[in-house]
Amino acid sequence: MEMLTPTELKSILFSKRANIYYLEHCRVLQKDGRVLYLTEGKKAKQYWNIPIANTTCILLGTGTSVTQAAMRMLASAGVLVGFAGGGGTPLFAGTEIEWMSPQSEYRPTEYVQGWMSFWWDEEKRLMAAKSLQEDRCTYLENVWSRDRELQEAGFYADDLEVERALKTFRKGISEAENVGMLLAAEAHFAKGLYAYAAKKTAMSNFVRDVDAEKGEKDVNLANQFLNHGNYLAYGLAASTLWVLGIPHGFALMHGKTRRGALVFDAADLVKDTLILPWAFISASRGESASEFRQQAIERFTAYRALDYMYDVLKAHSMEKW
Repeated sequence: MEMLTPTELKSILFSKRANIYYLEHCRVLQKDGRVLYLTEGKKAKQYWNIPIANTTCILLGTGTSVTQAAMRMLASAGVLVGFAGGGGTPLFAGTEIEWMSPQSEYRPTEYVQGWMSFWWDEEKRLMAAKSLQEDRCTYLENVWSRDRELQEAGFYADDLEVERALKTFRKGISEAENVGMLLAAEAHFAKGLYAYAAKKTAMSNFVRDVDAEKGEKDVNLANQFLNHGNYLAYGLAASTLWVLGIPHGFALMHGKTRRGALVFDAADLVKDTLILPWAFISASRGESASEFRQQAIERFTAYRALDYMYDVLKAHSMEKW
């Protein structure tokens, strides 16, 4: 078989890439110029190809390993690799977002320089954070108003509860005098959306639990899917920031002492819109983690989540606040 080099791979704009992989109980390796993952059955070993030129990030779960040669090719193709626990959560270690970032001396510098031109100014940083939250609201309105599958499940952008939550949040955004007030408004908004989704899926006893170990079966499953989907969104956010060359620590809202803080900020742009409703819907249907994951990735693709993160953060970095 003819060997391919990374420079011979067809170039796909990073914001247009389609694939996110979660792998477990396998070995990721390089073979014949391709990156593959190997699974071992009772009778035979099976190789599966990873289309690295069309992949944004890979999560390696339990029972996985990766070779140096595979990492070299993944880095050349600009694929982010993260080690995760079972089901894709949590990303190690602790509360940080740890990515094995591909290295390139040719990434742009204009975006990080633009970001840093306002980041040191607390007032300008707050203005940027408010703008990011407005973009979050706009994305939810646009997607929920035209997603037929969501509407078939009873989720509408013009429902009274949703309109009230958005109106209250926007009022909180405009009136916030510091990041603490903005975070409080965000928490109230999220609580309202949880209540709305719980009502639509008949989970009246829902309580957000990041550990997802207690509660009724469907409530527990919804919490697990929220965790899982959020980490998929973190993967997109980390990928976007890598492309733009903006370090994860230069956050607008979330704790600046946490290295992954800006990843959380960026992921918030799409989490409420694409992950929250489908976590509840999939849990109410009793779907498996893989079925929910596939649904989430399809939503990311259909509504150009990666494109949206990229465009919003790029615009913020170039804005003269």
